Amino acid sequence: MKNLLIIVLVFTLLSCTKNQNPRVLISTQLGDIEAEIFLDQAPVTAANFLKYVDSARYNNGSACFYRVVRPDNQPDKKVKIEVIQGGFYEDSLVALYQFAPIRHETAKQTGILHKDGILSMARMETGTASSEFFICIGDQSELDFNGKRNPDGQGFAAFGKVTKGMDVVRKIQKLKDKEQYLEKPVKILGIRRMN
Repeated sequence: MKNLLIIVLVFTLLSCTKNQNPRVLISTQLGDIEAEIFLDQAPVTAANFLKYVDSARYNNGSACFYRVVRPDNQPDKKVKIEVIQGGFYEDSLVALYQFAPIRHETAKQTGILHKDGILSMARMETGTASSEFFICIGDQSELDFNGKRNPDGQGFAAFGKVTKGMDVVRKIQKLKDKEQYLEKPVKILGIRRMN
């Protein structure tokens, strides 16, 4: 009976760790942000982000948070959002570090809605997302499938959620900007897996 209990316990532990989503640590000049990456729900988008993480493309100050969107700095937009955006600010870094764009995974497909702390991919047309990502501040339903922020109604591809460090995200969002671009971008010192 004791051996059977041990076998069941070991099997349970192995199955729990096997299905655990990856967690990452985003280290910035202003502090750390921890996030769970939803590889189970958004396999294409999450794998793309982890490819950048695993190849150290976001490390050593090559990437930064460079754009902040608040209600007060988007006067011409009918649909207002609140996010901070990170990735490669300079075109030369984009050319050097960016992988090919990925297929668009909508919130309708993944079930991941743009709630407070959600990580999502920035894009222009569908199928153009690659390295640039953003973090939602507050619930941003207009970024979901059928949302009105993007004219095509396809929304943006969410792939993770901040689990610790939203105070850092909000601190970045409050920094001084000029037309949404930070006067002093916040360097991403590195992004690495925690498990």
